[in-house]
Amino acid sequence: MRHWLRRARFMIAAGPLCVSTAMAQAAGLQLFEVPAEAGEPALATAAWYPCTAPIADLKIGNVPVKAAKDCPVTGAGLPLVVISHGYSGKLTSHHDTAEALANAGFVVAAINHPIDSGPDMSRADTVTMLAERPRDIRRLIDYMLDRWSDRARLDRDNIGFFGFSRGGYTGLVLVGANPDLQAGLVLCAPIPAAPACQQIRANTDLPTSFTHDPRIKAAVIADPGFGPMFTRTSLRDVSVPIQLWASQWSGEDPSIGVRPEYIEAIRDNLPGKPDFHFVESAGHYAFLVPCPPPLAAMLPQLCNDHAGFDRVAFHQQLDAAVLSFLQQHLAMRPGAVTSHP
Repeated sequence: MRHWLRRARFMIAAGPLCVSTAMAQAAGLQLFEVPAEAGEPALATAAWYPCTAPIADLKIGNVPVKAAKDCPVTGAGLPLVVISHGYSGKLTSHHDTAEALANAGFVVAAINHPIDSGPDMSRADTVTMLAERPRDIRRLIDYMLDRWSDRARLDRDNIGFFGFSRGGYTGLVLVGANPDLQAGLVLCAPIPAAPACQQIRANTDLPTSFTHDPRIKAAVIADPGFGPMFTRTSLRDVSVPIQLWASQWSGEDPSIGVRPEYIEAIRDNLPGKPDFHFVESAGHYAFLVPCPPPLAAMLPQLCNDHAGFDRVAFHQQLDAAVLSFLQQHLAMRPGAVTSHP
């Protein structure tokens, strides 16, 4: 998560960050939209899934990926994992993790959050997005279970979540948290004029409730945003297994509103003990897929890591740990796992 307000040159930065130099695992790929309905906008969506067709070099927008486009889905009783990106991110922000999970027998769906993604930042700095982000993911799950062309291959009783930064906030809300907006005002100290800060102080147009989704059975939360909003009281209804990740150096940039101590407080405030991972030498953006050299030269603050930290190697460890956690908590039916040769 970036903070409520961000300099313009970073507003679009997370889009190209979706480029990866890591070797992608084999996966099928479909691109489609969750249709607009009842005043809710359409959701641009990508779905990765197991298939046996040869992979190819493809692009999602300007992002290169390795996948088999529109190949037939292989397997049945497949668990579903949904992904929520961070501030100004895209549905490709964590495509390496999606590919690794798909290669292991999961269906993975990611969206561009309207009003808070690279293509549309129109209300990203308002309180509106705090309520809309969880609704977006619930709509995505509804679509995948009830309207997706290959919905019959899904195990609707085994749904997981992966979220980074503001996506981590989104996941905590979905699994039962009710954020304390007033407690979040501590994040406003350096930016008192930010729209969301003014709304909270004035108690104007604030959400009266938040969207939860009990269908989510396990969640991976990486460097969650708005940490002070997650008090012991606001987290008391969270009962699903949580894998929680914290980077060491997120607090170096106060504008992102993420600090290790906030995440450690979430760890301690959760009713159940999470699978906690503290990533030494990692900055906040280390959870985004690695940048190729040209992009690293253009966006050093977002792409470059601390000396000695290997983002490509870290992502191999991250993807393996996420896969192991989700395999442990999302029961896979016999025949569900399908690996590419």
